[in-house]
Amino acid sequence: MELRQIQYFIEVAEREHVTEASHVLHVAQSAVSRQIFNLEAELGVTLFIREGRNVRLTPVGKVFLEHMKQAMQVIEKAKLEIEEFLDPQRGTIRVGFPSSLAAYTLPTVISAFREKYPHVKFQLCQGSYRSLIDSVIKGGIDLALLGPVPKQEKQIKGETLFLENIVALLPTNHPLAGQSTLQLSQLREDSFVLFPEGFILREIVVNACRQLGFQPKVSFEGDDIDAIKGLVAAGLGITLLPEITLYDSIPRTTVKIPVTEPAVTRTVGVIIPSDRELPPTEKLFYEFLKEFFAVLSGFES
Repeated sequence: MELRQIQYFIEVAEREHVTEASHVLHVAQSAVSRQIFNLEAELGVTLFIREGRNVRLTPVGKVFLEHMKQAMQVIEKAKLEIEEFLDPQRGTIRVGFPSSLAAYTLPTVISAFREKYPHVKFQLCQGSYRSLIDSVIKGGIDLALLGPVPKQEKQIKGETLFLENIVALLPTNHPLAGQSTLQLSQLREDSFVLFPEGFILREIVVNACRQLGFQPKVSFEGDDIDAIKGLVAAGLGITLLPEITLYDSIPRTTVKIPVTEPAVTRTVGVIIPSDRELPPTEKLFYEFLKEFFAVLSGFES
């Protein structure tokens, strides 16, 4: 079985037409037909049902197609990694991130990285906290920005990049809106707008409240940062959010106030697999992340 035969087979299977496939492949129709015939002869099965100029897959052909697509993905990934070994500064970085790091942290660090390595490409994958961890463990991606940095996952390695404050977001007509800081206990009687059950940012807020002996009363839930901001701006409750999510975008009818006693924080970092090596370009980005935030912390201190 030759790589060319697999490529021809996949193209014909997806287009269900030999002539169209030959045009895309820039080869003669007879050459495509011959390679498909040779492939069927080698396998000892019929992969296509011929219907005039059109073809469609047999049941075993459908099974074979799925396996061949997976095989081609493996081959393409291997070729890509070899290219990266030859020139890591022209490779592709597949990085995962949660919504809370989408608006400021990720664009900032990618922009800084591309100033230094302008030919590197990025494939971005947004996901929930748990799904990003699972993707790194299972190999869907090799690197993800995350907050807080998980401590109990044996199959990943977490590197803390910085510590971030969680701040209160209140409607401007709230009785406490004029204060310079807030004690978390002052929000005991308020209605909260939080992420749904299972979201890590909800857990952070709930756990902080429980430390002071109260359970936050959740009046509304939002699936993303902007939805929660909008609900607070509409006067439907208050919330606690990572400060970084409010750097460039605070709704006009809200106010951001630091929280003290206790200070509510989260670690933000990068996770990679503990049982496999990073591809060269992603390793370059990983080392850049650590250096970038180490320098940033030095300036801030």
